Amino acid sequence: MLKPVFSFYSRALRGGGLLLLLSLTLLGITPSSHANTTNILVLGDSISAGYGFDPALGWVTLLGKQVPATYNVVNASVSGETSAGGLNRLPALLAEHQPSIVIIELGGNDGLRGYPVMSLRKNLQALINLSIEAGAQPLLLGMKIPPNYGKRYTDAFADSYKKIANANDIPWVDFFLDDIATDNKLMQSDGIHPNAKAQALIVQKVLPALTPLLN
Repeated sequence: MLKPVFSFYSRALRGGGLLLLLSLTLLGITPSSHANTTNILVLGDSISAGYGFDPALGWVTLLGKQVPATYNVVNASVSGETSAGGLNRLPALLAEHQPSIVIIELGGNDGLRGYPVMSLRKNLQALINLSIEAGAQPLLLGMKIPPNYGKRYTDAFADSYKKIANANDIPWVDFFLDDIATDNKLMQSDGIHPNAKAQALIVQKVLPALTPLLN
């Protein structure tokens, strides 16, 4: 099937722009459909990847149904991802999807593994810098962790998101699992990951910060 299609395109190009436009229309491809669609890139970890249930029920998918039709939400989240891992992947993602908005949901795994807070802040700053340099507006989602490593580390970790957001004057959500992480009915048995029931609530946390960025 591919050979006849490409042959058809070749003849269309030789036949002129009108024939090419007609061929695209017959194939269900319209130039304006891509020109009028703007990508929102979600760069996250297991919480955004839909760990433990069907990702189709996850908050990122639900968010895609809440934004205007001119926006396409791309979920680039990976379970177990750290801020360093996201930083390694972001340049290629920016080049591929050319988003206008990048939602950064990373750092939870850094905190659970006791990584240095300064490394987290450095990586978050780099993620923001790359997004802005690519012409995208960053939206930072704040995270908190259990007090396993002591109050000093836990407080410094949580405070990182506020400091980074304020320093860059970008929108952010202060702990987007607030009122969710402490409710057993909304959490999976591991006590770390929200369950499917919590996903719509996460959207309600993120959407108010995202909506002003939508044009």
